[in-house]
Amino acid sequence: MKLQPYIYNLVSLGGMVVLLGTAWLLSSSKKNINWRALVWGFALQMAFGAFIFLFPPGRQLFIFLNDIVVAILNSSLAGVRFVFGWLAAPNEVLGPLFGNMVKSGQMKAVPNLFILATQSFPTIIFFSALMALLYYLKIMPLIIKGFSFVFAKLMRISGAESVATASNIFVGVESALTVKPYLEEMTKSELALVLTAGMATIASSVLGIYVMALKGTFPSIAGHLISASILSAPAAIMMAKLMVPEDDAPKTMGKDVEPHYERDANVFASVINGANDGLKLVFGIVALLIAVLGIVALVNLTLGFGVGIFNKICHTTFTLVLDDIFGLVFYPFTLAIGVPVEDAFKIARVIGERVVSTEVKSYSDLAALMASGSLKYQRSAVIASYALCGFAHIPSLAIFVGGISALAPGRMKDLTSIAARALVAATLACLFTACIAGFFFTTTPIVLHFK
Repeated sequence: MKLQPYIYNLVSLGGMVVLLGTAWLLSSSKKNINWRALVWGFALQMAFGAFIFLFPPGRQLFIFLNDIVVAILNSSLAGVRFVFGWLAAPNEVLGPLFGNMVKSGQMKAVPNLFILATQSFPTIIFFSALMALLYYLKIMPLIIKGFSFVFAKLMRISGAESVATASNIFVGVESALTVKPYLEEMTKSELALVLTAGMATIASSVLGIYVMALKGTFPSIAGHLISASILSAPAAIMMAKLMVPEDDAPKTMGKDVEPHYERDANVFASVINGANDGLKLVFGIVALLIAVLGIVALVNLTLGFGVGIFNKICHTTFTLVLDDIFGLVFYPFTLAIGVPVEDAFKIARVIGERVVSTEVKSYSDLAALMASGSLKYQRSAVIASYALCGFAHIPSLAIFVGGISALAPGRMKDLTSIAARALVAATLACLFTACIAGFFFTTTPIVLHFK
């Protein structure tokens, strides 16, 4: 039994080969693959994974970043609670209150205490304003340039795509603005990387949603999400350059590209504009969830009708929903990334549903699995949290293609021709990052503490 955790670590290592092999099989031009990007991308991920999971100072940095994010989130709640009152109160406050009301007979049952609209979405506005402030203070462009320098020099990619990839560690679709002057002249391979990096990572503005959903059962989730977003950047480069290799001459290859952004007039303008952008993002996510989850429910209803007829004819009790289909598709990959067999199908369903229902729904379902004790192993939850850390889903693909096309109208045809490959590459990148987490997974309580 003592060897079991190490066996699963080796499974995750083998999963990396499976994922790279899948990307290679789907490559549009195997003879032009940039092998240097693969070697250095793998080396960067392994070095960062070892630093965070195994090296004591790295663990301390992990804990520090986790505490910083949690502290920032707690600060953001001051305004939220002023606006929404008890609706924004944390579950640990509401739980005992409603529990006492049930005991006294005032209520029949404790209601669903997690309210996404009031307990999580407002953090997007706060983080969006904070990021705008960091841009105004020139802190964020400096950090992006640092990551960009590493990617360009080590992995031999163009200056423009390295800046776009680096900026995606921190922001979402707006990352395309950092390379706006270069979009019209980018090669197809560069555009594929811009799309892949955008979908393989998450924006800091939405990080708060996932932290709020999971911190009750997974206190160190903020640190894991930060490390996942950083790890997914080189993974995105690896997968994009495998699936859509460079067969042209990028204009910015070997050139130092400065992140392009429009600086606000003053500090107050940056906060106001950032908050307004965050509000637009909230409304966009709300509209997306209402539409997509409604369509998924309609599809499940249709499937249920068809399965009902089948059951009557064959005298069976077979059931089928869309999550089951996605679960079956992702089940082999879930095993490959190192999720134990006992939890594999549950995690596969959570990972698979992201393709249509977005990572917001997937993280919510992961939180429910953890809260109910449905997962047998902590390892499963950790790997799933890394695998889900990205915008790799169809709704996001439409947003990224539409957003970049608005900045570079002449590239619409090229963007749509590589969109599907970019989505697959982003999904594989997220799974590869999960493999890194699975390979370095330990039961060290400091780093992987669960309640």
